[in-house]
Amino acid sequence: MKAAVIIPARYGSTRLPGKPILEVAREVTGKYVIQHVYERAAQAASVQDVIVATDDERIVAAVRAFGGEARMTDTRHQSGTDRIAQVAADLDVPVVVNVQGDEPEIRPEQIEQVIALLADDEAAVMGTLAHPIRSEEEWRDPNVVKVALGGNGCALYFSRSPIPYPRDSGGRLEGAPVELLRHLGIYSYRREFLLQYAQLPPAPVETAERLEQLRALSAGYRIRVGVTPYPCIGIDTPDDLEAWLRKYRDD
Repeated sequence: MKAAVIIPARYGSTRLPGKPILEVAREVTGKYVIQHVYERAAQAASVQDVIVATDDERIVAAVRAFGGEARMTDTRHQSGTDRIAQVAADLDVPVVVNVQGDEPEIRPEQIEQVIALLADDEAAVMGTLAHPIRSEEEWRDPNVVKVALGGNGCALYFSRSPIPYPRDSGGRLEGAPVELLRHLGIYSYRREFLLQYAQLPPAPVETAERLEQLRALSAGYRIRVGVTPYPCIGIDTPDDLEAWLRKYRDD
């Protein structure tokens, strides 16, 4: 299946303003964060277009300067989904992939995997990825979103709480009878569904957990989940940024 990757990129991050085009990233790695994401997405064989969807002319200028495509979107959008839906409305592709603009270590094979989830399951309207949880700290961290799966590989629920709770091991990661999974923020959508999804009202569980994907589950839609061995953690804080830059400094 051919797909377009749309990368939502907002300038006004609360914890790390200007994150997509921080000059320190270019000084240390040779590229802005958004350029790392863009170029990795473009390497996926099934991707025919890569577009940055943003609310800031500075990001548009930076993307176009390195030869990428960027489009301004409505500054009133409340979420990245709204932003990519606006861009997707003008595209002629069966699948749209949402790749976060702050994940410079995203792999092309992960993008291929999330596209293939929709090719393999005609009933699914969304696909996403998860990674095995390896530590108690990660398991209990509310900033780490967990996902519980059914036997068909589809999401039952997403939560900031530890799910599914392994009662017989006393809630401990060790001894859990199922693989415990961390949700990664990459999504594939059937384009027509994406345009409908952006118009759905927020669900109560979405508002409670602050997890937008729960809107689709609450409305009865099917989200197929693939498990990847690659964690692909995003840059959300100054500490995350420093940890990523340290890999280049150490080299």
